[in-house]
Amino acid sequence: MKTIFLHIAFFCVVLSGFSQETLSNLLKQYNTNSVPYISVQELAMPKTQAIILDARELPEYEVSHLKDAIHVGYDSFDIKILENKLTDKNELVVVYCSLGIRSEDIAEQFKKTGYTNVYNLYGGIFEWKNNGFKVYNNDGETSKIHGFSKEWSKWLIKGECVYE
Repeated sequence: MKTIFLHIAFFCVVLSGFSQETLSNLLKQYNTNSVPYISVQELAMPKTQAIILDARELPEYEVSHLKDAIHVGYDSFDIKILENKLTDKNELVVVYCSLGIRSEDIAEQFKKTGYTNVYNLYGGIFEWKNNGFKVYNNDGETSKIHGFSKEWSKWLIKGECVYE
């Protein structure tokens, strides 16, 4: 799916000699802005009450995730399962992945099925951790973040990058 495309696109960019200088440029290259972004700072505000969905694969989620995030995956994502659980289509829903690319695809599916208050977390869990916010695994707080790939992990500045 999009994961394979991302790897191919990365190698094309490297081979062409073009390099991304900012996260903003990277997201502009891969995203369509069909879903509005929410910043990590805004999501972290105590007044922000949201359903938080993790659009990464299970091994990534198990290494670390945002507190109370619900794993929905990417390759096997099924909107019908979540529609039965998230019945209020006006509730604030924030979807994230490593950087905010896969999460846009998942958030688009929510919008297409009538959810009205859906956001993509700008910069994903990497930006969350880079800004000093906590991440968790099943044992509690952790400093580890799954790097997704060697190519994309360069955007993770803080925390311990792993590929478990």
